Amino acid sequence: MELICYRYPGWEPNIRPAPAKRDWMDAAPQQFPYRCLPLNVANAHGWEVLSPCDVEATWNGTMGTDGVGVRPDVGTAPHDAPVSIFGQGVLTFHIQGLFRTPPGWNLWVGGSPNRFKHAIQPLTGVVETDWAPFTFTMNWRFTKAWRTVRFEKGEPICFIFPVQREAVESFEPVFRSMDEDPELKSQFELWSRDRNAFQAQVKANQPEAGADRWQKHYYRGVDATGEPGAADHRTKLRLKPFRPAGAAETPAPPDEDVQE
Repeated sequence: MELICYRYPGWEPNIRPAPAKRDWMDAAPQQFPYRCLPLNVANAHGWEVLSPCDVEATWNGTMGTDGVGVRPDVGTAPHDAPVSIFGQGVLTFHIQGLFRTPPGWNLWVGGSPNRFKHAIQPLTGVVETDWAPFTFTMNWRFTKAWRTVRFEKGEPICFIFPVQREAVESFEPVFRSMDEDPELKSQFELWSRDRNAFQAQVKANQPEAGADRWQKHYYRGVDATGEPGAADHRTKLRLKPFRPAGAAETPAPPDEDVQE
């Protein structure tokens, strides 16, 4: 399936497969956040649109469109700079691309998972990109007044990934007692006992290697007894970059060096 980004003359969107790495995860002691596989996969679960310019913005706390002052660096093209058009303390980036997904597929549009920016929060939308001949904007809402926020050129401002339109509505959410699935209950109780014993052991005798301080069952895709789980278990995502139409298919980027 293709995820198409149509470029109008003069548009030069900078889009990349999202990396699994985050600065705050790198800076953590022994980079322990990378031990959380769901965190790693979420980080890389789409493509990032990068800021086309260096810009600062400040919100004065009022709700009008003049409440956000936008100051792009000298030399910034007007169509690259974000604007204040909605009020409510919202800063708006125009995304230079018209996306098209296969029939029945939307785009989830929001901020990069597990990236944080002080005093401002990315807003999230779901767009029917299989038919709409319209672009969308990426919006950030200030959470603090009189705090200047700066976006650097090349910084992620938007995160996208396809979602099947009817999938979430097709599910039937149900509560069940774990007693209805004795094998699952037994696996859970075994895992819970082993986890408690492992954590007690680590607390009493700290392993020298950081990788020995966690059990890795989920990371390795095995159940509590060591048996394989899903055949298509993922520890890394390998998304392909956007390429010009007609160009040779671009291979996925190499794996990032993250601690396992």
